[in-house]
Amino acid sequence: MTGYTATVTVRLKRGVLDPEAETTQGALERLGFDLEDLRSADRFEIDLDAADADEAGERADEMAERLLANPTIHDYEVAVEARE
Repeated sequence: MTGYTATVTVRLKRGVLDPEAETTQGALERLGFDLEDLRSADRFEIDLDAADADEAGERADEMAERLLANPTIHDYEVAVEARE
């Protein structure tokens, strides 16, 4: 078994209201920053042991599907890196 860190990034799907991002975008614009759009996201870093990176990714994907993201309103991405 090898140690891996799986990073799961969860964000609201386009079209779903994101009041946190709207508030932050407004504040940034008032500070003089010019931006087209802003979305908030949650990031989960999961340390786990697995036979290979594919298995670690599959396990993290299952965690996202079952708890970390609501597939009705969220999109998510899983990235896996070997831990040193």
